[in-house]
Amino acid sequence: MLKPDILTFADGSPVRTPEDWRRRRAEVAAAVVPTEFDGMPPAPAATRWELVSTSWEPRIAPPGVRYLSGNVRIDGGAAPFSFGMKVWLPQGAKAEAPCPVVLTGDDGWWWMTTDMTNEALRRGFAVAAFNRCECARDIFGPRDDSKPEQRAEGIYPLFPGRYGAIAAWAWGYHRAVDALLQIPEIDAKRIAVTGHSRGGKTVLLAAATDERIALCGDNQSGCCGCSASRIVGEGGETLRSISKDWGQWFGPDLASYGDRPDELPYDQHFLCALIAPRALRVNIGLGDLWSNPLGAWEVHKASREVWKLLGAESALAISFREGPHRYWADDWSRFLDFCAWRLAGGLRPLDLDRRPDWAVG
Repeated sequence: MLKPDILTFADGSPVRTPEDWRRRRAEVAAAVVPTEFDGMPPAPAATRWELVSTSWEPRIAPPGVRYLSGNVRIDGGAAPFSFGMKVWLPQGAKAEAPCPVVLTGDDGWWWMTTDMTNEALRRGFAVAAFNRCECARDIFGPRDDSKPEQRAEGIYPLFPGRYGAIAAWAWGYHRAVDALLQIPEIDAKRIAVTGHSRGGKTVLLAAATDERIALCGDNQSGCCGCSASRIVGEGGETLRSISKDWGQWFGPDLASYGDRPDELPYDQHFLCALIAPRALRVNIGLGDLWSNPLGAWEVHKASREVWKLLGAESALAISFREGPHRYWADDWSRFLDFCAWRLAGGLRPLDLDRRPDWAVG
């Protein structure tokens, strides 16, 4: 069993009911969010969606698609802050009003292809994309708060705090959700988020700290994401390694646990379980040893106990496929299958010839 036991209160008493979990959830959040991510940025005074353009090249999108390009404008910091966001809205027979949306902060990275966007649109999903690195730079190396340049850009000067880059990126997802709720065609109850690798770590935190997100799709987030720190398979990334190479993503105290992960007050099942009873699907490539498939399975088994307690076990899914550290088109299609199943309502039926991979475990 992955430790600490998620269904045991800090005082040693058992968590037996959904009402108990609501109290235990506060303990779980207090254990993982400050230590791993150094807390979250402060909430803004207001977020506004500003439409800039509706121009789009029709030959690379399904017929009738509406395209919105704009800025997510955020007030309440030392000065106004904004980042760009693109939104594609499906039109025609498959479209609902309002419609579900898939949001990614990985815009500008190599995996988010036009074909993948178009598949979502053909299946009746809106797609929204922004570049999370507008909220905080992605810096290689250990965290060093004595170097002001590490925290000189993005939201750090405007919303002061100790939080790491992943927390800043997750905050960006929250602000993108604020903006999406101002677009009438978007269904506020059917917002899904997805991210790959460090983007996967980000969406886990974003969904864990914002209950407006109905579904989270994590693709190969690995260490400090969907995979355990205490249980690391051969070739897997360790807490010591990630703290040295990517310390800016996290809180400064995390590195002190690098050689003693068993002493952490949590493991990654704590982070995942904060999403329950909402939907979570994790995807792992078995050839991606660095992402620690063994540790992902252990986290899945441990966090599943929470979904089971809440009567929502079918909302938790994990899939394993052959192959490396990628977000392939087939990964995306299976993620959309899961979204169609969980978010329901007028979307393309599941391909019943294809194995329902979310049934694993």
